Amino acid sequence: MSKKEHANIGTRSVWSGEKEYLVHGATQVPVVHSVSFGYDDIDEWYEVAVGNKQGHIYGRNTNPTVQAFEDKVKDLEGAIAATSFSTGMAAISNALSTILVPGDRIVSIKDTYGGTNKIFSEFLPKLNIDVALCETGNHEEIEEEVKKGCKILYIETPTNPTVKITDIKRMVKVAKNNRALIYVDNTFATPILQNPLELGADLVIHSATKFLGGHADALGGVVCSNDKELVEKIYHYREINGASLDPMAAYLLLRGMKTLHLRIKQQCVNALTIARYLQDHDKIEDVFYPGLETHTNHHIAKDQMKDFGGMLSFALKGGLQSVREFLPKLKYANKAANLGAVETTVGPARTTSHVENTPEERATLGIPEGLVRYSAGIENVEDLLEDLEQALSYITHTD
Repeated sequence: MSKKEHANIGTRSVWSGEKEYLVHGATQVPVVHSVSFGYDDIDEWYEVAVGNKQGHIYGRNTNPTVQAFEDKVKDLEGAIAATSFSTGMAAISNALSTILVPGDRIVSIKDTYGGTNKIFSEFLPKLNIDVALCETGNHEEIEEEVKKGCKILYIETPTNPTVKITDIKRMVKVAKNNRALIYVDNTFATPILQNPLELGADLVIHSATKFLGGHADALGGVVCSNDKELVEKIYHYREINGASLDPMAAYLLLRGMKTLHLRIKQQCVNALTIARYLQDHDKIEDVFYPGLETHTNHHIAKDQMKDFGGMLSFALKGGLQSVREFLPKLKYANKAANLGAVETTVGPARTTSHVENTPEERATLGIPEGLVRYSAGIENVEDLLEDLEQALSYITHTD
């Protein structure tokens, strides 16, 4: 057997980023709750404080447990540097606010997560930052907007909740040709299925709350890049503005990531099986899942992803009234505003990903009120299919 330079990603999910933080013979990274870290040698203290020497000074800046989490994500994404945040939205907002100043321009897509869309539609314009939102999947439109000039091209692929796909390599090319940074929200795909840095992206963003943690018990966000200076700038913005990741949350995220490769594998199988089942159901208007051959840009997803993920969405015939009849009857699904957990989690976009948007805004974004977001868990897929079938039988209006 030939020696490889790096272990497979499943092995790295378990082992990477942890060994140097183990103490007293422990096999698990400790939760370091200390707010401050002391030094008898004032010169050493200074060297650590200004970043000339490894170490920790104050919990808002860095923490050993938090750093172990960052190191694991950094390894799985093949990055040089990473920094973490209290939530996924903190990661997104800090990564944007670090770079953008009044008079700048950003190009993105319409189908980003609702909170991200609110930053683009509500908050950035107040700061005199021009925002161009393009039709998701319309690569020509995105390219034309980038060519007009922008500081950042921001994409999310697959998108939340309609799981639309954008060609990362193509977007990298237009961004680089026009001296723009390209940010990729990789939350839905995870490092197991997609590695945007390998495709040329400048920055990868994760809501660690979702698939990375996988157990719906810890909030967190993280960014990583092969541009160390870019990450250092974002870290500096975060350390001053204070959206730091809590060490207990970092521990829970670390623990969850050890089974990431196993969870994703089962969730991919479940999601594809369910998507194919729903595709032929007489009470389903449409199914959105990049693993379906009928999905727009399926070929792109097949090229840039190793599998198609655990997320799908579907529109019920009968719209919102059908959602009201269907959702309460599901037995093996949390009806909640979350995704990526070991348990199946289901909800309409109007109360989950795009609750901040008005019905008119959702319609503009191509999100019908009858759309259901379905985050496949790790349950036996036969039970999930039976559960869906019995719940769908309660729908009385399909007009």
